[in-house]
Amino acid sequence: MTNCLCYGAHEARADLTPLRIERRALRDDDVAIDIAYCGVCHTDVHFAHNDWGSTVFPCVPGHEIVGHVTAVGRAVSRYKVGDRVAVGCLVDSCQQCAACEAGEEPHCQHGTTPTYNGRDRVSGANTHGGYSQHIVVREKFVLRVPQHLDLRFTGPLLCAGITVWSPLREHNVGEGTRLAVVGLGGLGHMAVKLAVALGAEVTVVTTSPGKADDARALGAHHVLLSTDPQAMAGAVNAFDLILDTIPRKHNVNPYLMLLGRHGKLVLVGALEPLEPIHGALLARNNRSISGSLIGGLAQTQELLDFCAERQVLPQCEMIDIQDINTAFERMERNDVKYRFVIDMASLNGA
Repeated sequence: MTNCLCYGAHEARADLTPLRIERRALRDDDVAIDIAYCGVCHTDVHFAHNDWGSTVFPCVPGHEIVGHVTAVGRAVSRYKVGDRVAVGCLVDSCQQCAACEAGEEPHCQHGTTPTYNGRDRVSGANTHGGYSQHIVVREKFVLRVPQHLDLRFTGPLLCAGITVWSPLREHNVGEGTRLAVVGLGGLGHMAVKLAVALGAEVTVVTTSPGKADDARALGAHHVLLSTDPQAMAGAVNAFDLILDTIPRKHNVNPYLMLLGRHGKLVLVGALEPLEPIHGALLARNNRSISGSLIGGLAQTQELLDFCAERQVLPQCEMIDIQDINTAFERMERNDVKYRFVIDMASLNGA
C-alpha cells in the first residue's frame, strides 16, 4: 500500500479539500502512474455533490488522467517506467463477456469498475480518481499517449473526446457526411473539431447567437440558430446524422425534423428523461434515435493516435488543484471554454 495525497469531498456539496488515501500494492498486471494532469468533467461535480445519490465518501473524482509510468507488475509487457500514459473513465471490466471481447468494455455485461466511485474487483474497496498524486491501474486499462500529443491537452480526449468520437466512427462519418452538432460545450466543441478533421460538412445548432463566431473558429462550416423558426424550417431534411450534446432534459423533436432519409439522432449528453418524442417524426423518412456512452479501449487508443497525427486538441483552461472548487462553480454556470485541466504539480503545494 502507498499513501497518496489527493483532493476530494468528505460529504455531499462540501468543498473539495486535501486528504490522504491508500493506493493498493502492485498486482502482477498493474501499472503505477504519477499523475501530471487531470481533466475536469461535469460528472466529477455530480459525484462530489452526490447528485445521483450513489456517491461513496470520501470521493476523489477525476477520470481524465495523464502521467508517466513509475512501476509495473511482473506480468506487465506493454509499458515500462517513464512511458507517457493515460487512464479514462474505467479501470476494469470482466474481459470475458461478448461486449468485452468485442472491444466494447463500457457495456460489459457483468458491470464495469469506474475509475472512481467504483468497487475494486479483488478487494471490493472504493476506487479513487485522478485528483491525486498517483494511481495504480490494471495494464489492460492503461492507454499509450503518442509522442506528439501534448500531455496538457490529452485528458479531455479520454471523456469528452471519446464520447463523441465513438458515434462518429460508429456511423462512418467522413467526406460527404452532413453532420449537425447540437450544443457547443465540452462535448460539442470536440465533436466539431473531430468531425471536421474526418472531412464532414459540419453545422452547429445552438440557441445562442453569440456562439456563431466560436463555432466557426472551431471549424464549423455553418451555424443554425434553433430559436429562428425560418432558419429551422429551411434546414428540414438537411442532415444525415445529428450529435445531440445537450446535457439535460430537453425537446428533441425540432432536431428530428432536420434529419433526412434514414437519418439518425444520437444522444451523447443527456442521461435523464427527455420530453415526449413524436413517433410520426421517426416514421417519416425512417429516422431513428439512439444513445452512445463512451468508446472501448481500442477505440480510445485510436482517438489518441488520430489526434496526435492531426493535432486535434481540445480547447482548455489550465488550473491549479487549489482552484477546483471555483472551477466546479464555474462549470455549473457554463462558464468555461471548453474544459478545465488541473496541473497536478500544484498538488504538491496543497
